[in-house]
Amino acid sequence: MLAKSYLTPLALCLSAPFAGAQGFMGLAGDAEGFAVPTPNPTFSFPQDHGAHPDHRIEWWYLTANLEAADGTPYGLQWTLFRTAFAPEEAEEWASPQVWFAHAAVTTPETHFATERFARGGIGQAGVIADPFEAWIDEWSLAGPSFDSLRVAAQGSDFGFEMALEAEGPLIFHGEQGYSEKSLEGQASYYYSQPFFRISGTLQLPEGPEHVTGHAWLDREWSSQLLSDRQGGWDWFALTFESGQKLMGFQLRQAGDDPFTAATWIEPDGSTEVYPTGAFEVAPLELSELAGRKVPTSWRVELPDRGVDVRVDAINPGSWMDLAIPYWEGPIRIGGSHSGTGYLEMTGYE
Repeated sequence: MLAKSYLTPLALCLSAPFAGAQGFMGLAGDAEGFAVPTPNPTFSFPQDHGAHPDHRIEWWYLTANLEAADGTPYGLQWTLFRTAFAPEEAEEWASPQVWFAHAAVTTPETHFATERFARGGIGQAGVIADPFEAWIDEWSLAGPSFDSLRVAAQGSDFGFEMALEAEGPLIFHGEQGYSEKSLEGQASYYYSQPFFRISGTLQLPEGPEHVTGHAWLDREWSSQLLSDRQGGWDWFALTFESGQKLMGFQLRQAGDDPFTAATWIEPDGSTEVYPTGAFEVAPLELSELAGRKVPTSWRVELPDRGVDVRVDAINPGSWMDLAIPYWEGPIRIGGSHSGTGYLEMTGYE
């Protein structure tokens, strides 16, 4: 039973299993008492677009590559995270669920980012599956269905309001949505909607900017995402000019080669998944950010598909200087394939 004295939402979030001094390292914590992903999952929609309070960690993660009428590239991120002290839901302040959210806009010169925190059970944040609505305070990702959404967020010096329409099916990563993260057995349930067209308005210090582009929405939940040996990840969501897409990640491991996984996505939504070792990445250039050296240019290879590309950050300074610090921003792709995408990097201390 939860104690009857409560901290502020900020203190609660920072003490939750998802955060803490080690940031994303908290994802290797003990999963005792929580449900854990198992092979051969059966998804049920629209219910699985909603929350899974019996699992410890979960997110609704939107990124978008955008372009203004004059060709200027922009990036956008909207993410709602849920983490739990106990595998249950309860009303009002007895709820063990904690919510926090990140929003960001990236320009070639500037990176704007902000965050929100909330307790579950009091209506300040949550997710409803049908019709879909994810919110924290006035930030929202909502619509009549998961395929037709509007997203909005506001910070002190930026904001956005955008419309999204899916032009393809959901994509399931790993084995039918069971995404392994280590050889020790850590895994998540993981699917995406990578076929969104997006348009709307960015609110920037210099004024509003109308933009259009493509967006990628990730859904993932688990209870122990990383093994004790893993210190962070590098995640790539690539959209090629051919219409083909590639999701790939590496989880960096102490004393061993990284654990990798990838999903190749055709324009019609057909996929091929790749086990560890098939997807290869190597840093090419480092940027000094907040006292850290972070790779902001990479070589990315998937030899089975003839992919050998260089990805470069549109703005190397896309550091998310938040309670949980990490790098997230839009990228350009050149080499065997051309296009744009998004890169997330965690665990760079």
